Amino acid sequence: MNNSPLLEILYREPEGFSIWNGPPFSDGEPNVKLARVPCTAAKYSENGSRLMVIKNSSTVSIYDCHSLTETKSFEFPSLLVATISPLGTYLQTFQKFSSPQEKNVVLWDIQTGSPVYQLSQKNMSKTTWPSLQFNSDESVVCRMATNEIQFFDATDFLKGVVYRLRIPGVFAIELSRAPGSHIAAFVPESKGIPASVQIFSCNKDSQSSPVARRSFFRCSTVQLHWNYGSNGLLIVAQSDVDKTNKSYYGESKLNYLTTDGSYEGLVDLRKEGPVHDVQWSSSGLEFAVVYGFMPAKATIYDRRCKPILELGTGPYNTIRWNPKGKFLCLAGFGNLPGDMAFWDYSEKKLLGTTKAEWSVTSEWSPDGRFFMTATTAPRLQIDNGIKIFHHNGSLYFKKMFDKLYQVDWKPEAPEKFGDITDLAKSVSSLKIDEGKKQGQDPKPSRPTNNNSTPPTQKPAAYRPPHAKSAAAVQEQLFGGRASTEELSKNALRNKKRREKRKEKAAEGSTASDE
Repeated sequence: MNNSPLLEILYREPEGFSIWNGPPFSDGEPNVKLARVPCTAAKYSENGSRLMVIKNSSTVSIYDCHSLTETKSFEFPSLLVATISPLGTYLQTFQKFSSPQEKNVVLWDIQTGSPVYQLSQKNMSKTTWPSLQFNSDESVVCRMATNEIQFFDATDFLKGVVYRLRIPGVFAIELSRAPGSHIAAFVPESKGIPASVQIFSCNKDSQSSPVARRSFFRCSTVQLHWNYGSNGLLIVAQSDVDKTNKSYYGESKLNYLTTDGSYEGLVDLRKEGPVHDVQWSSSGLEFAVVYGFMPAKATIYDRRCKPILELGTGPYNTIRWNPKGKFLCLAGFGNLPGDMAFWDYSEKKLLGTTKAEWSVTSEWSPDGRFFMTATTAPRLQIDNGIKIFHHNGSLYFKKMFDKLYQVDWKPEAPEKFGDITDLAKSVSSLKIDEGKKQGQDPKPSRPTNNNSTPPTQKPAAYRPPHAKSAAAVQEQLFGGRASTEELSKNALRNKKRREKRKEKAAEGSTASDE
């Protein structure tokens, strides 16, 4: 464990980003490793070696994550967006399009600061950015173009496109990450021909025909999820219209394809309704799915699509598997109340439950011990903050912000850390002390002791007058109870109105008698 890297947390406020040391915190509070740096965006490379910082609309800086110092700075006029490659070797920028003759998408070698490839691209969307896709070790590079996928020599971009894979109507692609052996391509429905997802080998000599294919009717968009090992692909096929009229948001189906042809078809979900979330384990041998109309159901399947563990039902739409594959968190974020259930997959048991209301982002730490949720702007403008939980759901740390835009763990390879059980035991002595320092209950999922200190009452968010009665009605509709304070105010207001009406009526009758 002594050789394990230290965890780090990047958080970005309106004034810029800062970096904390990660948990466990020796004194109950994180220490600042890098003071605030003005910026509008920040992103780690996938291996955590470099940090890309967009400081303004024309300046991008590269930081070394070991020394936390700026090592390179680029100036671009009319910069719209930028990203960094998985190993931090390349910077990819997208500038405002002016004419086809000007190359507005540029791939830069960060070490030398020189461009290695340029192209012209008029528009940018989720399916077309980044323009150049890398696998995890940057050995395979490709780009989706009109009716084809273009492949490059990752060691020499001066060669340009080295070979092309012809796919008429291709709309989106997803390159497998580790290893980069296959690529999936989505072709939407056209002229009565159903939509399809095809898997091709990235080896030029094996691209004459797809190794797997699946067709879909009533499919508008897809989400493609490769497993670790690149031999299994989960496809969430989404339709804008639900012909059964059971859902306003359309319908979705979960499909599964393997590169060896051993499986092709639908995953047998055990409840009717949409697919909310799906995630592979770190081993690539099993995946977890949250699906069905509320209360949603969660199930873990093996790679043959056989259910191996039921996680129950509840108000859930999110699942997060920790990097070690031992623990997972089942949660209901977004428009749901924020319930979270923490499971030990290896022991097949529930560890604890808690809540993280109004969470926008959530992710496990690289060592798999901590789970961090955050409420960020612009999704939510109030109650912005960070919460960090132990792997069993007990609250470890909480910090509120006036405005918070981004929170990220610094990426690290999970294998750099020791066994999760040993890591958890190593900080067991810190849990009690830190819980006392921060005034937090270490086991929120269990009844608290009568002698424990009650939690500090959180100040209520501002509500305009016209929304107060609506909030009370909503609480009653969803099984809660409106606060006695609000009810007493309404009752008092109505009482005053009745008294005024009586007084006016009395004055009117007196005048008529006279």
